[in-house]
Amino acid sequence: MRQSLLFTKTRKDISKEDVSVNANLLTRGGFIDRLSAGVYTFLPLGLRVLNKIEQIVREEMDRVGGMEVLMPALQPKENWEATGRWSTFDVLFKIKDSNDKENALGATHEEVVTPLLQKFVHSYKDLPKAVYQIQTKFRNETRPKSGLLRGREFRMKDLYSFHANTVELDSYYEKVQEAYARIYLRCGMAGITYLTFASGGTFSKYSHEYQTITDAGEDIIYVCTKCNVAINREIMNDLDNQCVSCKSKDLQEKKAIEVGNIFKLGTKYSDAFGFEYVDENGQSRPVIMGCYGLGPTRIMGAIVETHSDAAGIVWPKSVAPMAVHLISLCRESADLDKAESVYQSLIGAGIDTLFDDRADARAGEKFADSDLIGIPLRVVISPKTLADGQVEVKKRADVETKRLSLTGIVAGLTKELEGVI
Repeated sequence: MRQSLLFTKTRKDISKEDVSVNANLLTRGGFIDRLSAGVYTFLPLGLRVLNKIEQIVREEMDRVGGMEVLMPALQPKENWEATGRWSTFDVLFKIKDSNDKENALGATHEEVVTPLLQKFVHSYKDLPKAVYQIQTKFRNETRPKSGLLRGREFRMKDLYSFHANTVELDSYYEKVQEAYARIYLRCGMAGITYLTFASGGTFSKYSHEYQTITDAGEDIIYVCTKCNVAINREIMNDLDNQCVSCKSKDLQEKKAIEVGNIFKLGTKYSDAFGFEYVDENGQSRPVIMGCYGLGPTRIMGAIVETHSDAAGIVWPKSVAPMAVHLISLCRESADLDKAESVYQSLIGAGIDTLFDDRADARAGEKFADSDLIGIPLRVVISPKTLADGQVEVKKRADVETKRLSLTGIVAGLTKELEGVI
């Protein structure tokens, strides 16, 4: 991608309402643009990051047997009345169509996925099943804030599982826990994201959240230093200030942002729709359900909150918009041709590269933009480096630079990228 062709530009000043780190850096870096409170456009670089996060999520959901679907965002009122949530789900967007019928904009999809699976699951032989989607959700938040961490329109992966008994549900629930751990690891959030016990389970004593430690967090959690799980503050009063898992009282209070949650739903929604299956003995029984949510846009915001410095974003390699930021400081025709040749070599080798080929930008401006955008590896080609037959290479998170030979540029950068987290 040529930076000269990007219609977006880095910015120095943004809306005073976007005070969070992620909103500030993502807007200034040209990743997102604020349309209204809690509603953002994903620009070319931002969409590349979001797509990479969603692909990681998709791969891990497929790995645990999830089948991807795409359900409607426009949902009839009747489905929400069946579960009793039309009048109780306080952030539900409600609209009327041209026939004066009321509908909801999808905030979640239990009211859609349950009757959907009911059409296809009739016998114990049809179970278990798991379906998921990655879709835009809408919630009428009264105070959307913190950039991508709390919005009115956002991306959500929601997985729903359907089982004949609790043993099946418990087994699958553990597989999803492992899948979530892999997602956060692959997104560069290992070590700061904790499985967190929380209240609110409809079928079991606890639900589970995934909380990422950050000063921008809205939640308070207590991390057990012995077994490395956490407890949400809302349930601590019932636990006598001890870990729910290992009973240790060595807990550390942390601020955190929720980046995922999983629930054992039991028969709450299958009962609402009369969703039953016929067991081995010919008896009708309610289908048992689980749901597993995770927000790719929220993860993107959390990554920026936890992977940034005074100069800008420091993207983990796995979700960075590009692998290499190639900066040309050349002015003469022959040098420009060599810079172009380097760019073509990288593209030809399959190395995602943002090429800063802007003729009207000063060196200092290019370096500042590179730090702000936060691509893992910066490669500078200039008359000075060309005179030595080299390029200058610097990892975004490092201070020191090194030189690589032009003749071995692809192999050299491939090796350098292996050392980037």
